[in-house]
Amino acid sequence: MPNTLGHQTLTLTGLRFDANLGILELEKTAPQPIQVDAELSLGQQPLLPHDDDIHHVLDYRKVRQIIINECTAEHVNLLETLIGKLANRLMQLPGVLGVRVKIAKLEIFDDCEVAIRMETGQW
Repeated sequence: MPNTLGHQTLTLTGLRFDANLGILELEKTAPQPIQVDAELSLGQQPLLPHDDDIHHVLDYRKVRQIIINECTAEHVNLLETLIGKLANRLMQLPGVLGVRVKIAKLEIFDDCEVAIRMETGQW
């Protein structure tokens, strides 16, 4: 009997936008560019959707907008706080069993990118 199920992961990579984030005076007065990578574990899913209908899957357009909204809703001092808020929000989406997220501050140093990763839930 052929396998009809697979483990599905929704991935958004390289999402860049400006966010109000940081403890430095410059960071408190102006937004700075960040990059978000997110993986959402959707667990066992049919290899083929039942009816090819967007309403029966997790719409990645909505996931993208939630990431942007959550990261731009208010000024946050710490990257650790922001990533925790984002991971918690993504875990609330229907069907999401696990979340891996990375947020990078792209311009904090001239010689490197600073990022934090967080993983929660089931993988």
